Amino acid sequence: MTTPAQKLRALIEAKEHFIAADAYSALTARIVEKVGFKAAYVGGHACSAFHYAVPDNGIFSQVEQIEQTGRIAAAVDIPVIADADTLGETVADAFHFARRYVRAGIAGIHVEDEINPKHSTFETGLCSIADMQFRLEACARGRGGDAMVIIARCDELYVSKARGGGGGSMEEAIARGKAYAEAGADVMVYPMATVEMTNELMAALPIPVCVLGPVVPGTAFALHTGWGWMGAAQLHLDRATELMETGQVTMGTMFPRKAEFIEQALYDGLIAEWATKTGRPVR
Repeated sequence: MTTPAQKLRALIEAKEHFIAADAYSALTARIVEKVGFKAAYVGGHACSAFHYAVPDNGIFSQVEQIEQTGRIAAAVDIPVIADADTLGETVADAFHFARRYVRAGIAGIHVEDEINPKHSTFETGLCSIADMQFRLEACARGRGGDAMVIIARCDELYVSKARGGGGGSMEEAIARGKAYAEAGADVMVYPMATVEMTNELMAALPIPVCVLGPVVPGTAFALHTGWGWMGAAQLHLDRATELMETGQVTMGTMFPRKAEFIEQALYDGLIAEWATKTGRPVR
């Protein structure tokens, strides 16, 4: 039986660009699967905001992320990629949480090099190359014999004015990418890299490069998040405001494919079979 991680590796090795689409719950993962996406992506900000109403600045724990991503992965057959932030604060954390991601059925994770509390008012910076290498090596050891894909996220191009920790140096970004590949990373990702920067990175690095956001031709795949969970939150806010102000909600048909996405027919069939065989009434 092919595992989710093996499916993800096969997608990458096929060298046909794909999109891992925004999924922040089991239902939304099933939706992106039914639509036809070959993989799903669980962003840290998507989960922290939607399920815990907190920002993605390091306070959202790996225990919470694993809890959510495990539920999501169990609902679909396509591989799920998870945002694993820094994978904890020590190499022991990295080993432990990588092993837990494997056990949760996650096909791939991306691990970043920014110092916590990241993306905050604190002027952070990146951890040393050596520390990130040890983190990735511990992650690979925690993966064990599983095929889980390790995506190293380098925030060097995610600069301070954008609330990142990088210095904006392409030379440093390439040096880190090569070092991370040596430490066991399977794929690299550079948030905030332009198309031109991404092309330069692809030419310089020995492993595939993916993107976080819009598709860039030639990259292995795109981790595409934001449009789903933010759209859902905005819709909820609009309808809640309308209900509060007018006493009613103006809306069209109520999600006509709901039964398909929650496997209503499957469970109705199981119950009907049990009831019929045991002489109980059915509707």
